[in-house]
Amino acid sequence: MADAKVIPFDDDRSRGGTARPARRRAPAGKPRSGEQARPGEPSPVSPLPGQQSARPVQEAPEGRQVPAGTAGTGPSAPEPREREEGGWERRIAGGLSFLRRRITGDYEVDEFGYDEELTDQVLMSLLRPVYEKYFRVEVKGVENIPAEGGALVVANHSGTLPLDGLMMQVAVHDNHPAGRHLRLLAADLVFMLPVVNELARKAGHTLACAEDAERLLRRGEVVGVMPEGFKGIGKPFSDRYKLQRFGRGGFVSTALRAGAPIVPCSIVGAEEIYPMIGNSKTLARILGFPYFPITPTFPWLGPLGAVPLPTKWTIQFGEPIPTDGYPPEAAEDPMLMFNLTDQVREQIQHTLYKLLVQRRSVFF
Repeated sequence: MADAKVIPFDDDRSRGGTARPARRRAPAGKPRSGEQARPGEPSPVSPLPGQQSARPVQEAPEGRQVPAGTAGTGPSAPEPREREEGGWERRIAGGLSFLRRRITGDYEVDEFGYDEELTDQVLMSLLRPVYEKYFRVEVKGVENIPAEGGALVVANHSGTLPLDGLMMQVAVHDNHPAGRHLRLLAADLVFMLPVVNELARKAGHTLACAEDAERLLRRGEVVGVMPEGFKGIGKPFSDRYKLQRFGRGGFVSTALRAGAPIVPCSIVGAEEIYPMIGNSKTLARILGFPYFPITPTFPWLGPLGAVPLPTKWTIQFGEPIPTDGYPPEAAEDPMLMFNLTDQVREQIQHTLYKLLVQRRSVFF
């Protein structure tokens, strides 16, 4: 398929010219600088006998005569309403062009199913109001993610539902100076759910396995992983901001093989969106879920109980931990993997405590 040409919805370049300043008139009865009145002839600006003073006229671009010195003598810039109408025309044209490409299949996806155009123009546009207005996410240290080449972002996981991964994806997409995209590694359950499976693939997510992660890193992608998995996202509210085990350090081994730096990431605010006060293991087993959360609002309020609380979030990316200085066989060294895993975990936990101390309120 041919490369799809993306036309952003918010392309609002001005089409108007620049207005020329009006020429100043000399005082009545006096010639302009450098201009001499001929003997016997009236001054260019003095009135004729028996006539009132007349302002000189100037030919307008459309052929109309307008008084000199009045506004609008040159090509004027479009009015704000005209510029707004032009912006909406471009948005509509861009939207129609986007729909045409989707209908005709004139767009590209990579081998993992990632649809960059759909992600940029639709999925990010849907998540951005939640990110900016609802959770009011504050991002720190995003420049610690390299401007080019592969990097592995390792973050804590919480919140009962995996909204923290999506907010982290928007944070990188909208704030990184080099405009990088975050490719998240997701659990098997994500790709077993209808609709969610397709959207996850389109957004660039892939299965949380070493093979896929290493391929993405070697291609120079920024990959995101949350090693706590279901142990982190499904932990009770009483254990909030206490990191669970980071598995066996598989993410460290993957980073070592690809020679990609590890960027620790700490997320504050997600723990309180669904305070999990209980877990119905029977329902979880029947439905095939790792847990079935019980919160102060769910399932008691039905669908309304699924609305997250509007907490204030902070996402901080820490200093990268380089891995390219280790020999190739280092990926098989269990002691090195343990030490690096513990270093990443401790850095994330320390930053969480620091952010919690600085936080004024859960909601502000």
